[in-house]
Order: sequence, then C-alpha cells, then structure tokens
Amino acid sequence: MQEPPQLPAWPGPGLTRVPYEVYRDPALYEAEQERLFRGPAWHFLCMEAELPEPGSWRTTHVGETPVIVSRDGQGALHAFENRCAHRGALICLGEGGRGRRIQCVYHAWNYDLEGNLRGVAFEGGIDGAGGMPEGFDKARHGPRKLRVAAWCGLVFGTFSPDVAGLEDWLGPEIRARLARVLGRPVRLLGRHRQMLPNNWKLYVENVKDSYHASLLHSFFATFRLNRLSQEGGVEVDGSGGHHVSWSRMQTDRPNEDYEKGGLRAWKDDYALADPRLIRGRDEFGDGVSLQILTVFPTFVSQQVQNALAVRQVVPKGVDRTELLWTYYGFEDDDPGLAELRLLQANMVGPAGFISMEDGAVGGFVQRGAAGAAGLAGVVEMGGAGTESQRGRATETSVRGFWKAWRAVMGL
Repeated sequence: MQEPPQLPAWPGPGLTRVPYEVYRDPALYEAEQERLFRGPAWHFLCMEAELPEPGSWRTTHVGETPVIVSRDGQGALHAFENRCAHRGALICLGEGGRGRRIQCVYHAWNYDLEGNLRGVAFEGGIDGAGGMPEGFDKARHGPRKLRVAAWCGLVFGTFSPDVAGLEDWLGPEIRARLARVLGRPVRLLGRHRQMLPNNWKLYVENVKDSYHASLLHSFFATFRLNRLSQEGGVEVDGSGGHHVSWSRMQTDRPNEDYEKGGLRAWKDDYALADPRLIRGRDEFGDGVSLQILTVFPTFVSQQVQNALAVRQVVPKGVDRTELLWTYYGFEDDDPGLAELRLLQANMVGPAGFISMEDGAVGGFVQRGAAGAAGLAGVVEMGGAGTESQRGRATETSVRGFWKAWRAVMGL
C-alpha cells in the first residue's frame, strides 16, 4: 500500500508565520485539489448573465477540474465535469454555446444539459458486429455532477454533498455586500484573462491584503483613490475565509504619512489628460468608492470607483495561475455611466494603471521563496487574530484565509 505524501508542517499554532513551502510543494498542491476543490467548499462558476437563456452552457473550472455549467430547457442551472465518460476527453472545447445536447468530438458520445449520457455513436455496432455489450446502461455512465446554487446572479458549485447551503456558506455580511454591487439586472461588458507566474494562493493573499494597496499601486495614492489614511475598514467572517475591504473617497485629508515617509507611492506633480478616469459617481449612495470582496477560496468581487467586475482564480499548476476577469454594469445604466464604466475599466485589469503590479508581484514572491525551505513569511500587521478591524493597515484577512485553508486542509 502506497504511503500518503508528506505535507509541509505548519510552524506553530498561530497564523502569523506562513511557511514558504505552501506555495511550492507539489504534494500539497495535489492534496488541495482533493481536500479543497473537490471537498467541502462552494466555488464560483460563472455569472447567471453568462447563461442568458435556456439551452445555454459555459465552460469553467473548479481548481484544475474542468466543468460545464448550463441551463436546461426549463432554465434550471446544472454543473458537471467537462469530461466524457468514455475516454476522458473534454466534452466541450469552446468557452460557451447553446443547444439541447453537447457532444464529445472524440467518439461522438453526447449528453443533455443536465450531464446525462444520452447517445453513444454506433452503440448497436455495424451490421450486427461490434458495438456496446448487451445491457450497457447509459444511466450508469456520465461525468460527475456538482451541486449548484446562485446568489445575486453569481453561480456557485460544489462536489460535496455535505457542505452547508450557499447562503449559509456566504453568511449575512457577505450576502449584503454582494447585494450592494449586484442588486440589479446585470449587463456584461467584457472579459480579460491572464496567466500569473505564481501559486494561486499568492494572488488570493494579494487581494485580501489591503496594506499593500497604496504602497505597491502608486496610481492609487497619486490620485487619492485609495490611501490608508482614508476612512475604511476590513471585515472578516467567522470562518476567516471571506472578507470585505472598503474605503470612502476623501480628497481633503492631509498627506503627511505619504510625504514624510518618502514613499514611492507619493506623487503630487502628475495630472491626467482625461480626468474622467478618476471622477466616479456615488452610484450606491453610501460614499464607498472602493470595495474588494472575497469568497473563500477563489472568488473576488471588485468595485473601484464605477469599475465593477468579478474575478475567478484558477490554479494551473503549483507555480502557475489563470485569472479570469468579467466586467459588468447594469441594464438601467444611463449612457454616461455606461461610458464611465468602460473608461474606468482601464484602471483595473491585467494591464490597468492599478492592477498590472499585482500580476507581477506574486511572481516575485514565488521566485524569492525558491531557496526558503524551512522558513516562513511574516503576517503580523494589525496583530495576530482574524477579527474585523477599523482601518486597513492590517493583514487580518490574510490570516483569515490561512485559518480557513488550514481547517479544510487539516494542517
């Protein structure tokens, strides 16, 4: 009997030291696929708006597992592995489509939009020769199916029969914060995808880390879109896995922290040729100009001014991650707001004025940790716990991620 792989040990009982092996260990990465991505957690699949009518389907992933999410003829949501029950080929090769059935290109086995095997090419053979054996039962052959649920137009799935329902998984605070930015019928605006040269957890840590925002992203601080001196906070749910970081736009606060610190992010002599890029509307009526929300393990919701998007983090190997961006507005947007969303989408994305640094910094950590076996990173900003905090000079939500991750992984 083969011994289970030895996984890295966590250094001590707390959450303030993160071993660098968690980003580099192949056995741990494989264990995540089973314990987390095929385990007791809900995973973002797509937006309901990406399945606009009965018969629609889209391809997506849960961890490395390829998945099809669909609407059947009555409009009900389903999700199942994108893996033919015959020889394991992808059933769907494209990003999406529409039809009553989908067919594997390899040997033409076909499936309905609930994931049931419906047809086997040459099942009865040719002229009485060949074919499938008598008694072959198509109902017993098919890809694995996921439980599916939706909240505020977001579709989630899980392989686990035991995890609590999606609304309980999200909790009241996250549901309310999602409803704030997804409370009306959505209009899709466009998509980006990018490959990151780092472990998937480094990107998730990054979006939970409000401490870096106005330090790494000089555009944020230069044009006063996000400074740690602004009113804001970090809210972490009880599991630690979900979080919201938010701030309110303020342009009249003194800038001593940036001036006196001599920070790279402090600039006061730049101007924009088109200042509309940073002149947002208070469309939600609460003055919040930035809200970054995560749902454990790999979902991100963003509001930066009026640029709205959801992001899906897809592991592609121990040191490779795909990041999918879906930008949206609302069906009732007036022409001026619709144009503003498209303009401000240039701030936040793979090549955006703000986010392009995030596409690089995870790779810096991945490379820097190459010789650091047995060592650990320090995650002590704002204390040692995972409680919600006023202000954003904290790593409380990063520690929260590791609290939730350790619970699922049993480490």
